[in-house]
This record gives sequence, structure tokens and C-alpha cells, in this order.
Amino acid sequence: MRKILFIVIVIFVSSCNSKIDDAPHEINFDRDICYVCKMGLVDQRYTAQLVNKYGEAIWFDDIGCLVRLMKDEEWAEINKDPVKMYVGECESGKWLDAEKSFYRYGDATPMGFGYGALDQANDSTFTFTEAVTRIQEGKSLREEFMKKMKEKKKGMHSQ
Repeated sequence: MRKILFIVIVIFVSSCNSKIDDAPHEINFDRDICYVCKMGLVDQRYTAQLVNKYGEAIWFDDIGCLVRLMKDEEWAEINKDPVKMYVGECESGKWLDAEKSFYRYGDATPMGFGYGALDQANDSTFTFTEAVTRIQEGKSLREEFMKKMKEKKKGMHSQ
């Protein structure tokens, strides 16, 4: 009986101390949607994800959507516990630590913000903090992207 009780206690204690897996998740393109704009995820090369303290992924189809959430009051609630941020590398799609990545400007991204993540810096890249600041200040391709989308939609309705 003591042996069984000991085994139960060991299992209980080890399960309480287990570390949550905060590794990047794989996208389920049939199911996963952007937390901010509710669009389906279409291209891992520009997708971002937060992995929360429970090991759950919160998805973004463009780093700009993640930055929009960071400006929202809801961010304080999400970020009160440590979260791990990942972005898809814009050339290979492999997952990178968002805060350690470098960002080039001018890419055609799903929501038109125009920032693609790289694992190596070059003369024209920005740090995560710089890219976030630029997006928050409106330095993105978003306005041009939205204008093209409206024109495209307008053309579809006139046919």
C-alpha cells in the first residue's frame, strides 16, 4: 500500500512541476486564424505566433497584426505572464524568436504591413523593437495595401 501511495505522490509531484512546452506550434491552415483580423493563415513566412503560459498558440497572419494587439489594452492581460513570440522567416518559413529576429521592409505580406523576419541582420534591417515602433508610427505599406484592396473590390462589384 505504501508503495502505491508513494508512486501516486511521485506522479502527482512530477506532473505539477512539468514545464509547459513553449516551442513554436505548426500551423493548421484549415483551422488557424489571426487573433486580430480573423483572416485565415495563408503563408508561414509572414505568420507570427505567441505561445502563452499554457502552451497554447495565439496566431497572427502578419507581424503587423501582432503589433496592433500590442497597442491594445488586451495586450496587458495577455502579456502579464511570460509569452514566447515567434515569426516565420520570410524566405524559408522556419520559426524564429521574434524578439531576436531582424526585419526587412518592403515585402508583400498578407495584411500589407510589409515587414519580413530574417535571422541575420544586414544594412537595411530593423530590430524587433525598431520594427514595432515603425509599425505603430504608421511606417508600413498598409495604407497602400488597403487602397489596392478597395480598388480590387470596387472592380469586382462593377462587373
